[in-house]
Amino acid sequence: MITRMPEKRRKYGVIGGLGPLAGADVFFKLAQATPAASDADHADAIFEQYPFRCSGTGSAATTARKLYIFDMIRDFEKRGVTTIVLPCFLSHTFIDELNENTNLRIANIVEAVRSHVRNEHPHARRIGVLASDYTREHRLFERYFGAPRFEVLHPRLHEGIDLVTQAVYGRDGIKRGNLHGRPVELLRRACLDLADQGAEVIVPGMTEIPLLPDSIAAGAVPVIDSNMAYAQYIVSGCLDSPSPVFKVGVVGGVGPAATVDFLNKIVRHTPASRDQDHIKLLVEHNPQIPDRTANLIGDGADPTVSLYATCKKLEDGGADIIAIPCNTAHAFVDRIEPYLGIPIVNMLSVTVDYLRETFPSVRNIGVLATSGTIESGVYRTALAASGLNQVAPEPALQARVMAAIYGEKGVKAGFTTGQCHDDIRAAIEGLLDAGIEVMILGCTELPLLVPSGVFIGRAGRRAQLVDPTEVLARRCIAYAGRVAD
Repeated sequence: MITRMPEKRRKYGVIGGLGPLAGADVFFKLAQATPAASDADHADAIFEQYPFRCSGTGSAATTARKLYIFDMIRDFEKRGVTTIVLPCFLSHTFIDELNENTNLRIANIVEAVRSHVRNEHPHARRIGVLASDYTREHRLFERYFGAPRFEVLHPRLHEGIDLVTQAVYGRDGIKRGNLHGRPVELLRRACLDLADQGAEVIVPGMTEIPLLPDSIAAGAVPVIDSNMAYAQYIVSGCLDSPSPVFKVGVVGGVGPAATVDFLNKIVRHTPASRDQDHIKLLVEHNPQIPDRTANLIGDGADPTVSLYATCKKLEDGGADIIAIPCNTAHAFVDRIEPYLGIPIVNMLSVTVDYLRETFPSVRNIGVLATSGTIESGVYRTALAASGLNQVAPEPALQARVMAAIYGEKGVKAGFTTGQCHDDIRAAIEGLLDAGIEVMILGCTELPLLVPSGVFIGRAGRRAQLVDPTEVLARRCIAYAGRVAD
């Protein structure tokens, strides 16, 4: 079961600097739009502004703008912001890129304006837009006010002059703090042109223009305050919750080769026809987590804090669930999971579920695992909860399992053939002698020595080897909304 954290108190982060006057105007209108009987009723808000020095709309300037905004979003996320306010129409031409790389809600100003027009001017079909040449070129408003319901109109050039661009960016334009005179005249002419084209409502598509909307109105055609519409949309509570890409957090390094094997199985079993169809993974590869077996059967350091710290990094990184591709580490899961805000997908539990579904008539299950896993009883307990019995190799063969894993030429030392392979085969043969036909490869390194599936032993005897790493990978794929191959 995937648990969800309770809804946080809303906290707005307003990204300033892309248009200092406009950013301040939206921040002010957020407070105006909030239905509040007292100061305490207002939402938490942060207005952050740094000089954005890369002017223009070329490739370098656009890249600089994207990274400026992204860094600001990351900083806001660390400070508990829940909703990003982005008072810049130009930046909404790449809002999809931003949404794909953050879990925070980014309030969409164009969607806000469309919502306002539909509510306040329900019969309007021809929408006049006062926008920059860049957003016109990228057809930003056409994406939201598209046919068949709407027709988007833009002012025509007058004597070769782009009236809107001159009003905002000209030597005496709004960007330079001039809210009277020539900018007003130019924008009024642009509005008259839109009225001549049949516009039924005019939308400022640059956040500087609403600083003077009343003085640019042309006749009976209303000019909306797009900054106030944006503010009202944000505080109304109708802002859609984000649908971030599901992210699987992986505690890696326990051990390193097993982590790579788990990731390979995630990729291999995810149905995908392109890179973007694969699951988003966050891997914290930490081989310095103290050895789990050494702690469980000896006087080795306790790995609890290291495991917990690694899980918290995954949680802080936006993971929805945590996978730990290490059977022995699950002896510590009950200690740490209650302190996490996201669930750990229990490798042992999902493996037992798989056994019950796949081998319903089998009751005795062989477990090939580290002595720490065996002695901790984690598999014994998980199996018993489903009416199954754990059968471990007899002591001499268990010693060979440990040698196959931890020996000088064992799999943790990088070997997958030779003595380590002979040792694990001997342990499997021993369980076959005891009449066991279904066995768990209960150490994530063991599938590197013997593959899951049917094992054919001496005299043609067969055992079914079950790989918990693969079961865990498939379950994570299912949680991510995919159907594993």
